[in-house]
Amino acid sequence: MSTLTIPTTSSASTAPGVTKAYAAQAATSPLAPWSIRRREPTPDDVAIEILFCGVCHSDLHTARNEWQGTRYPVVPGHEIVGRVTAVGNNVTKFKPGDLAGVGCMVDSCRVCSSCRRGLEQYCENSLTLTYNSEDKHLSGMTYGGYSENIVVDQAFVLKISGKLDLAATAPLLCAGITTYSPLRHWNVGAGQKVGVVGLGGLGHMALKFAHAFGAHVALFTTSPRKAEDAKRLGADEVIVSTSGDMAKHANSFDFILDAVSAQHDINEYLKLLKLDGTLVQVGAPAEPLRVSVFNLLFPRKQFAGSLIGGIAETQEMLDFCAEHGIVSDIEMIAMQQINEAYDRLLRSDVKYRFAIDMASLKQ
Repeated sequence: MSTLTIPTTSSASTAPGVTKAYAAQAATSPLAPWSIRRREPTPDDVAIEILFCGVCHSDLHTARNEWQGTRYPVVPGHEIVGRVTAVGNNVTKFKPGDLAGVGCMVDSCRVCSSCRRGLEQYCENSLTLTYNSEDKHLSGMTYGGYSENIVVDQAFVLKISGKLDLAATAPLLCAGITTYSPLRHWNVGAGQKVGVVGLGGLGHMALKFAHAFGAHVALFTTSPRKAEDAKRLGADEVIVSTSGDMAKHANSFDFILDAVSAQHDINEYLKLLKLDGTLVQVGAPAEPLRVSVFNLLFPRKQFAGSLIGGIAETQEMLDFCAEHGIVSDIEMIAMQQINEAYDRLLRSDVKYRFAIDMASLKQ
């Protein structure tokens, strides 16, 4: 378990109002300094000075409009860790000085069947993402964590433990919960053989969680060079998917988590599932994956998908990480290095998540 000297609140510039940020003004433009406006806290709001923000591949997809629908200017960032600077009169869970986190969403309708089940990520009416969603309070769009501060309803703010390295905790708000949620939902645990496809920001967290849950964990990779690191992260074995070893594992896996966002042959992994085994896709390739139904029919198998987790489950994940000393492996960068970091993301040149030291934004 690692610890960190926690930065103190530093200046009046962290108050709501005009705030420094980094934004993309168009799909082809680099991210650059820009000023945004944050709302004054309502009675239910928590104002947070952002200390660290993780860099997710979704940030890059959105900034470059690769998923379509981006409205510019866009301020990415949904792996946010910071310190509470102010709270509204109705706020009971937080007080100034507390450590807090914000993940991929900042509001939902709260009344649909999904929201009532604590699955706000599947809100059927009005999910509000941390960035590039309609802002219910101010005109325009929501702005994310590549900024000095953020104001969020207390129902979507998470408690962060000071036991762990705060910068390495930030990616848990997306990469962590994206892998934790399906492993929990499909009851992964001791006595099971579990596969993880791809060793990146998501894959390295999947290895850590599956190992912590007591499963026998195998990493699938195209690179034999990743074997040593995979075992350090929790893999019991490493299977090189291009080596011809895949067939040896046919019908042997209880569960496989696929974290690859590039085009690949999903059928090669479906063949490895045993009766009633499940393959869950959390990577998001731009083009459709082609599934042969015969790989689902015999023996009976499931091919599913999963999207982050609800607020209660995300808090559960953060508490689990604090108890077990689990954080992301990160490379710290300054805000001014974000465009270089995006280029490196495309080359898979990071182990395994970038985290931005937001103090650099004040420079």
